[in-house]
Amino acid sequence: MIIGLPKEIKDSENRVGMTPGAVSSLTRRHHRVLVETGAGLGSSIADQEYRDAGAEIVSNAADAWSADMVVKVKEPLATEYPYLREGLLLFTYLHLAADENLTRAMLESGVTGIAYETVETAGRRLPLLMPMSEVAGRMATQVGASYLESHHGGRGVLMGGVPGVAPADVVILGGGTVGANAAKIAVGMGAQVTVLDLNHDRLQY
Repeated sequence: MIIGLPKEIKDSENRVGMTPGAVSSLTRRHHRVLVETGAGLGSSIADQEYRDAGAEIVSNAADAWSADMVVKVKEPLATEYPYLREGLLLFTYLHLAADENLTRAMLESGVTGIAYETVETAGRRLPLLMPMSEVAGRMATQVGASYLESHHGGRGVLMGGVPGVAPADVVILGGGTVGANAAKIAVGMGAQVTVLDLNHDRLQY
């Protein structure tokens, strides 16, 4: 199979669909991998690292999208819709419920899409969505804490407080993967944390 790895074009998206290690595991099994030049730079992965893993570096997105299967991180943007076609297998986050135009483009093109966020294990877990939820939860607390600082327009609240000043009170709505990770970071920063959830099982720690 020929597998394409185009560069992400969504604003502020620095991730890449495959690491050199993943590429190596494919090329060792005699698959051909086409990597668009610069695809890994946002993740500090140079083209040469992909070459060393057995990939071919192609000069443009069209060549990467010409593969039998394309592996991405984010959903295709409108400028990528022309690459969608019958017979192509697209493996990426799609979030189709939030994007009618992409949904229609995929249906009209005949492309086969496998959305990371819907891949389940036999135990009904979401192994490809969970890591992103963990990152989102941890980042939410860090970003929120920074906006409490006065130079960001906040009230000058320090999450962990200092002697003589009480720590911040943090309330988290939802104790799922995102909420649990947000709570862990908030507790680690010294805040007083309350988690609210209708599912009592999620509130057990």
